[in-house]
Amino acid sequence: MKNAVLHKANTRGHADHGWLNAYHSFSFASWHNPERVQFGVLRVLNDDTVGAGMGFGTHSHDNMEIITIPLEGDLAHKDSMGNEATIKTGDVQVMSAGTGIQHSEFNPDKDQQTKLFQIWLFPKLQNVIPRYQQITLNQSLQKNDFAQILSPNADDDGVWIHQDAWFYLSDFDQDFTEKLSLKKEGNGFYIMNIEGEIEVNGEKLEKRDAIGIWETPALEIRANTNAKFLVMEIPMEQ
Repeated sequence: MKNAVLHKANTRGHADHGWLNAYHSFSFASWHNPERVQFGVLRVLNDDTVGAGMGFGTHSHDNMEIITIPLEGDLAHKDSMGNEATIKTGDVQVMSAGTGIQHSEFNPDKDQQTKLFQIWLFPKLQNVIPRYQQITLNQSLQKNDFAQILSPNADDDGVWIHQDAWFYLSDFDQDFTEKLSLKKEGNGFYIMNIEGEIEVNGEKLEKRDAIGIWETPALEIRANTNAKFLVMEIPMEQ
C-alpha cells in the first residue's frame, strides 16, 4: 500500500524490567530506532504490563498530551494537581502536561497485573495550564462501530486534548466491514490492532500489528476474526 508504513508487533522495542514489561512502537528510553521516532504528532505508543502491586514512581512531564487506556486491570493515579483516581479497564484518561506536571501510577491489585496503552502526542499549544480528565466509556458503542473516545472538543464524545486528533475504539465481529473518513484534511491515521485480525485498506494486521497511513482520506477496515482495535487520526505536521 502506498502512503503507508507497517509496524509489525515483533519489530517494536522491548524492555522487561521485571515489574514492567513494555513494548515500544516508537523510540523510547533505551530503545532508539531512527526510523521509528514518531508518526506525525504521535510520539509514544507504549504497550505496558505492570506487575501486581508495582508501578511508576513520581516523575514529571511538560508540553505533552498523555493518554492512558487500560486494557486489563486497574491503575491508581496521583498527581501534583491534587488528583487521586483509579483508572479502570473501560476508562480513558488524559493529562495535558503543559507547563509541567508530576504524577505517579501504580497497580493497586496485589494479585493481578495491569495492561495498558500509554500514548503521547505533541500538543498544538505550548505551556498550557496542566489539566486532568478521566471518563468511563460506554463499551457497547464499540460493537461494529468506530466509538469516538477522544477529540479536540470539550463538548464532543470522549476526553479532549490540545491537538486536532480523534481516537476511536472498535470491537468488530468476524467479517464485519466499515469505513471511516478523516475529520480534518491533511491528517493521517495510525491503527493499532489490539486483538484478532483485521484488514486496513487491504493490509492485514495481526495482534499488536500497527499501520500508519497518510494522504488517504478514508479507511476501510474489515475484521477477518472477531477483533478489537484503536484508530488514531492525528496531524502529520508537528
